[in-house]
Amino acid sequence: MDEMNEREVDRMIEGRFSSFRADGDWQPDVQRGLGVLRQRRAAAEASRRRWLVLASAAAAICVAILAFPMTRAFAEHLVSTCVQQTAEMRKLLIGRPSGATSTTYVKPGDRRMAPDFTLADALGHGIRLSDSRGKVVLLSFWATSCAPCEQEIPWFVEFQRTNAQRGFAVLGISMDVGGWETVTPYVEQKNVNYPVLMGNDELAGLFGGKYFPMPLTLILDRSGRIAAIHAGLCRKDEYESDINTVLAEKER
Repeated sequence: MDEMNEREVDRMIEGRFSSFRADGDWQPDVQRGLGVLRQRRAAAEASRRRWLVLASAAAAICVAILAFPMTRAFAEHLVSTCVQQTAEMRKLLIGRPSGATSTTYVKPGDRRMAPDFTLADALGHGIRLSDSRGKVVLLSFWATSCAPCEQEIPWFVEFQRTNAQRGFAVLGISMDVGGWETVTPYVEQKNVNYPVLMGNDELAGLFGGKYFPMPLTLILDRSGRIAAIHAGLCRKDEYESDINTVLAEKER
């Protein structure tokens, strides 16, 4: 607020006070009232300046962190929350950490068969997982209420489009309690180009039960074995690396 506006406000307040005619001996203290108002105005302005300084400092720190390769790599590592959850799911699905727990890829000698199942699509047609043998399959467990799932879906649409000719397929498993009434409009809005099936508690029990994270994405090799595990929010390049690695493998 500039000096001219302050003077106008002061004159307005003084004019309002002068019209009061209180009973008894009490009279309004105009100067004191104006002084309190100026103090509060100054305190508000100081608070605003402090927030601007703090915001500028935070922005400068972020720029400094991202400017250096080592700190940038560390920040990227923190952004991906899939490291810890993937290690936990690896123990459940594979039975042991299988090498570095910070990696999503499972070496061929440590792989286990993915549990087979049959689920219905939106038209009621049953689709069996084992029918996809001979292809590399990205099996995505997701829900419409899951923010990381929403982030991943466009990636999976792209993977399906660009890798289909290489013997690759995406299969989505919705774990929504709202059923198809919730899932169908969501899938249409996201322009999903791969089959989506409706999961259930029995299926969740096959893939971790009460420890089931969301999202959970498995990459299966051409024999139907679990070749990579991605639990939680993972980066797009982590998926791309594992997909290309498994696609390049010979069927064992």
